[in-house]
Amino acid sequence: MIAKTAEDGGEFHGPSINEFFPETLFNLFGVIPVNRIHLIQFLATAIIVLLFWLGTRNMRVVPGTDFRGRRQGLVEMGLDFVRVNIAEDLLGKKDGQRFLPILTTIFFMVLFFNLTGIIPFLNIAGTSIVAVPLLLAVVSYATFIYAGIKKSPKNFFKNSLFPSGVPWPIYIIVTPIELISTFVIRPVTLTLRLLMNMMVGHLLLVLFFAATQFFLVTLGGWWSALAVGSLAFGFVFTLFELLVAVLQAYVFALLTAVYIQLAVAEEH
Repeated sequence: MIAKTAEDGGEFHGPSINEFFPETLFNLFGVIPVNRIHLIQFLATAIIVLLFWLGTRNMRVVPGTDFRGRRQGLVEMGLDFVRVNIAEDLLGKKDGQRFLPILTTIFFMVLFFNLTGIIPFLNIAGTSIVAVPLLLAVVSYATFIYAGIKKSPKNFFKNSLFPSGVPWPIYIIVTPIELISTFVIRPVTLTLRLLMNMMVGHLLLVLFFAATQFFLVTLGGWWSALAVGSLAFGFVFTLFELLVAVLQAYVFALLTAVYIQLAVAEEH
């Protein structure tokens, strides 16, 4: 979405938080409102499903060098990245394989939803509205609690709230801190970290490219020289946003694996 200039006065209006609350386009099944960002999320989901379907159909032991083989090799490379660098690196081979499906889903969902923020004509990340980061944080934390209870049904909450080696009177202070930090702050920070990065990135990109349009089209003349600078900054921040999109997907999946690792640690 591009910030608009006033029709008569040529006044510049920067990006607004309202861009994350677009108008409803239609109601799905007559009751579920669907807006532009929802359509982008649907598109990103369809692309993920399509790419993995194409990359895993008629698989070979050795992918080969033809188009089908390269397609399979690319998908395997992505899956191996999550398996080796996130799942097995933190959880070991056994637990890594157990939780690989959820970690893979989180990584690629966040990645593809983030990338829509820099794709022309889409221009906004599917993770830039709170519902998606919050849902992923809930899934991540439900997995953490499930892993802990599965590992130690009787002692998981006890060990989480009453760490060993602490004198009993100190638990009056420690236990509330552990309750808030472990069961409240962690899912909140998971949500806000992803949401704020995508929102700020979008606002910056809109600011630079809208300023370019304003200097070049609305003002014209020697103001066009400033458009060159704002356009250059826009392209630089687009590359930076690409890095952030990948990094945030990695961090979200990595933190999920870290929480699972804490849940299945021997002291639980």
